Amino acid sequence: MIGAREPRWTDLDEHRASVVSAIMIAIGPLSLSLYTPALPTLVAAFNTTPAAVKLSLTVYFLGFCLAQLLCGPLSDAFGRRPVALAFFLIYFVGSIVDLFAPTIEILQIGRALQGVGAAAGVATSRALVRDLFVGQTSARIMNRIGLFVGLVPALSPAIGGMLLTVTHWRSIFMLMFAYAVVVVVMVAIFLPETNSARDRAHAHPFRIVGNYASLIRDRRFIGPASLMAFVLGGVYTLPSLMPFVLIDKLGLTPLQYAMVVLAQTGALLVGNVVVGRLLRRINARKLVPVGIFIIVLAGAGFAAVRLFAAPNVAAFAIPNAIWVFGLPFVTPGTMTSALSHFPKIAGAASSLIGFMQMGGGFVGSAIGAAAFGDPVSAVDTLLPALSLLAGASYFFLGAPAQSDEPQEQ
Repeated sequence: MIGAREPRWTDLDEHRASVVSAIMIAIGPLSLSLYTPALPTLVAAFNTTPAAVKLSLTVYFLGFCLAQLLCGPLSDAFGRRPVALAFFLIYFVGSIVDLFAPTIEILQIGRALQGVGAAAGVATSRALVRDLFVGQTSARIMNRIGLFVGLVPALSPAIGGMLLTVTHWRSIFMLMFAYAVVVVVMVAIFLPETNSARDRAHAHPFRIVGNYASLIRDRRFIGPASLMAFVLGGVYTLPSLMPFVLIDKLGLTPLQYAMVVLAQTGALLVGNVVVGRLLRRINARKLVPVGIFIIVLAGAGFAAVRLFAAPNVAAFAIPNAIWVFGLPFVTPGTMTSALSHFPKIAGAASSLIGFMQMGGGFVGSAIGAAAFGDPVSAVDTLLPALSLLAGASYFFLGAPAQSDEPQEQ
């Protein structure tokens, strides 16, 4: 643990740091995935087109990605807590707008605000972990956070589908509003300030650009960050495509779709438990190539859909389960490696990773909507490509083999 110049959490509070960070980071994937089962329903509810409804996903991605680039540097300059609170209040406002949206255009505005506000979850939660922990301790926390990063996209569509089955689609946004209240209260009352090296110069536009440029040029950062962009880009691309595959193409009801997605959660839980045990005796970085192999295998499974004359649910569910099983093998070592060398700009580093991850999902969703008329073709093309790019980023951009412990500042 890094020496402190002001009161901080101790090693005994590793679990509390994990819980707080996970709740904050979960707001992003929750807001992305929770309402995906309602996408076909929203077309009819607003008497609009599928393209207009998919645009609500696009503006969320766009707001999230762009806000990432501002949120992290601001937290380096002014502290994690005030920046997180300000951005989560923006999410709170966006949730109200969506809850009462009378038109698809107003819904899109609310989704954009939610994307901007949710950016604080990724940027500040990982930065506060870097403020307090390094090495295997950081990897263990990242493993727990990774469980939420993967678990929330898996569970959220199931919850959304259940709500859609028993009540009105606006109940989905009511749940987002309730989560916003919880996060705002938690940050305002329970979150301590962890950044003891606040420097307002980090908020200067030229400093922001310079910090990002230095990160992009550094192989210790860009290698693992690129890997996470492709791996989680696949996780974030699927929710924009799978409802149209399983509901529209294969005829599942929203509840049946929810059950299929919920079944994937078991694979993620098993992977997380396995990795948690392995981290007790194996360095997190040694598990990364194992995870890459698993995810490439999942990509091959999605590509194999082309072999089916009439694809069935299992042809999509099994590769998805393999992908999320491999995710915990990749996340802890990769995130710790990407952040450990940059303590003074941990917010900027965390933001750039988040930007690249959500950017991968944004690009994947945009290509899926614009370049493919058939969602099945989009899935069996984009997911294999993302898995291969993940492998390539590890072998060609990977950081030099060296300790993840930072140099003395």
